[in-house]
Amino acid sequence: MEPEKTKSETATAVKSIIRALRHRNFRLFFGGQSISLIGTWMQRITIGWLVYRLTNSPFLLGFVGFTDQIPIFLLAPFAGVLADRWNRQRILILTQTLAMIQAFILSLLVLTETVLIWHIISLSIFLGIINAFDMPTRQSFVVEMVEEKGDLGNAIALNSSIVNGARLLGPSIAGILIAAVGEGTCFFINGISYLAVIAALLAMKIIPKNLKPHGSRVWRDLKEGFTYASGFAPIRAILLLLGLVSLMGMPYTRLMPVFAKDVLHGGPHALGFLMGGAGAGALVGALYLASRRSVLGLGKMIPLAASIFGIGLIVFSFSRVLWFSLVLMLMTGFGQMVQMASSNTILQTIVDEDKRARIMSFYTMAFIGMAPFGSLFAGFLASKIGAPFTLLIGGITCLLGSAFFANRLPALREMVRPIYVSMGIVPEIASGIQSATELAIPNKNPR
Repeated sequence: MEPEKTKSETATAVKSIIRALRHRNFRLFFGGQSISLIGTWMQRITIGWLVYRLTNSPFLLGFVGFTDQIPIFLLAPFAGVLADRWNRQRILILTQTLAMIQAFILSLLVLTETVLIWHIISLSIFLGIINAFDMPTRQSFVVEMVEEKGDLGNAIALNSSIVNGARLLGPSIAGILIAAVGEGTCFFINGISYLAVIAALLAMKIIPKNLKPHGSRVWRDLKEGFTYASGFAPIRAILLLLGLVSLMGMPYTRLMPVFAKDVLHGGPHALGFLMGGAGAGALVGALYLASRRSVLGLGKMIPLAASIFGIGLIVFSFSRVLWFSLVLMLMTGFGQMVQMASSNTILQTIVDEDKRARIMSFYTMAFIGMAPFGSLFAGFLASKIGAPFTLLIGGITCLLGSAFFANRLPALREMVRPIYVSMGIVPEIASGIQSATELAIPNKNPR
């Protein structure tokens, strides 16, 4: 009887981890994204290798990262306003189609051996503009695909798991393909992969939601969203820590070609393994979050995960052995994933529905939009003091930021507690910066 009980418990645990997949629309999204994101990560790694092969310049490596992501910083807040007004499903179909076209153009330039650095920069800016509208829309669209709010946290964790599963597979595949057939084929495969997510979006049946009247002013809506986010300390603190980590820590991905080639004396295979290691750690973090039955305790996980991320970067900066660097990438990927997904889940569960896309645009701005400044700074610093010392500084900064957040945690906890007590939530659920995903998202302003 014991083996049967064990099998039953295992089946129950698995069902708990994948419970959001019982929703048809999310199941379609999960399948399409699983394919498309592998191509996306292949392109990200291949771009870095191509730039470094053409220029041998750490600065240009960082500059391309800057041009890829600066549109997100500038445009994401406006995209959030539009996503609160317009049909999010249609926006995503458009953005995914344009991203597919970008990949095919890049592939054509490389395969015909006509690609120049200005081509890469121009197409990176174009993709950055697309992503500025795609990312906050996609983040806020999750709640429309999952009818039961109790499954929202699980859906966010599963979404993160496919991102990081692709982050594990994509770089490894890219490393093999770059060496075997060149960069152009990687870009072409990425273009083909977009068809999966476009088909999934077209097949979805989304219940129409009440859209904000188009006559209202964009600037007024933008100001309203900013006031809402900055006026509630828990939201503000989560976004600030996320922005700091993205600014000082996340540029490590842009410097990986330098570590793979010059520090660890490897090639594209080494680059693929390093990024795949970070993806594996992130996948473990995503599965851990998906296995949780509620978001109870996620507030405490945010500074802890940021600390793990920072320590991983610090030790990695001193490593000169590939296998040890891979272990550290596992640690770094886990910390980054848990902080990012925990922040996402908490924000999604406490935000007002009519401001959801705007808050997620600020989340995108903090998580992705700060990275271009970090990439530019890291590229410049690496050209002056070297990539290892640049990463060391970033890791130390992440540690300091997590310590400050942890020090503020008790005060933030007290700010959240009255909100959920007044809503009739069990008091212990408000013991951190958290909500209960079993309950509907509140409609009243938490301020």
